[in-house]
Amino acid sequence: MALKGPKRQLPAFSLSFLDIMFCGFGAVVLLVLMVNSNMVRHREETSRDLSQEVKRLEMEVQSGRQLLAELRNSLEETSSSVVSAEKESARLVEEITRTRNRISQYRNSSLASRQSLEKLQSDLKRLDAERKRLLARERMNQDAGEKARHFQGEGNRQYLTGLHLGGKRILLLVDASASMLDRTILGIIRKRNLPPASRLKARKWQRVIRTARWLLANVPTSSSIRIITFNSRVLLLGESKTAWIPITNRWQVNTMITRLKETVPAHGTSLARAFSAATRLSPRPDNIILLTDGLPTIGTGKPGTGKVTSDQRARLFRKAVSQLPAGVPVNTILFPLEGDPLAAGLFWKLAVDTRGSFITPSRDWP
Repeated sequence: MALKGPKRQLPAFSLSFLDIMFCGFGAVVLLVLMVNSNMVRHREETSRDLSQEVKRLEMEVQSGRQLLAELRNSLEETSSSVVSAEKESARLVEEITRTRNRISQYRNSSLASRQSLEKLQSDLKRLDAERKRLLARERMNQDAGEKARHFQGEGNRQYLTGLHLGGKRILLLVDASASMLDRTILGIIRKRNLPPASRLKARKWQRVIRTARWLLANVPTSSSIRIITFNSRVLLLGESKTAWIPITNRWQVNTMITRLKETVPAHGTSLARAFSAATRLSPRPDNIILLTDGLPTIGTGKPGTGKVTSDQRARLFRKAVSQLPAGVPVNTILFPLEGDPLAAGLFWKLAVDTRGSFITPSRDWP
């Protein structure tokens, strides 16, 4: 018979129960961790959004402060402008008041005073219009290259290269002999017997006058000018017989041009007397511009009656050159004449010897 031992009691918590408990606890912990992770991520995103919003608001606040500072500065400037405008307005009001008082005084004055005032106002308007016209012409002259006068050739032909127009005292020698009436011998013979009014209208002589006007329009504004016409005698044009005339003195220059237009070509050509007259000027010229059509036909003595040959004209030319003032350049503009083949060569040599220039312009110039 087997012995019965004490009955073994089972524990209240067995291994299976503990496993179940730990699994459940782990599930709870895992759930907590998952929930907490989502909450942390959500807080971080919310915090980041809030930080960006704070930065945006700070930038707006900073921009607003800058704009406020600018508006304050603008307000201060506007206030200053308003104060200045008020002062100027007060000054203008005072000026208007004084003007009205003067007008009242003028209205109460005699009829003669009112007429004098009207005349003064008219003169003031006229002078103001003249001032505006002169200013406009001065601007036009500056745009044209500092020209002292205005001249426009046919079709704006203003070209002429190689001619020296500088100098403080420029002497313009214009040949006014009968040969300046035409470029041919036959034409000269026919026109020299015409009335003075018809000779003045000769095409060649009118071209010489236009050339002289072109030269006066293109000399430097700092220069002074004199014009001498010569044939068998010399004539110094202009009102003054001694002083050099500034090119900016329009009245005096216009007077010289008028005298030139009234000169009737006649007689022979004495270049020696023209150069001698240039030497007698005081002070002497520092630039000579010669307008001629050929070699001289007479000297300083009494004109002859016979025909003058080319060799005789060349000798007269050399004697005339000996009358030139030393060191003065001679710039020659030659209007070619029929039957004078030596003229171009001798005037070219004169230009080389005096360091001047020699030009034969085209027929359509200026």
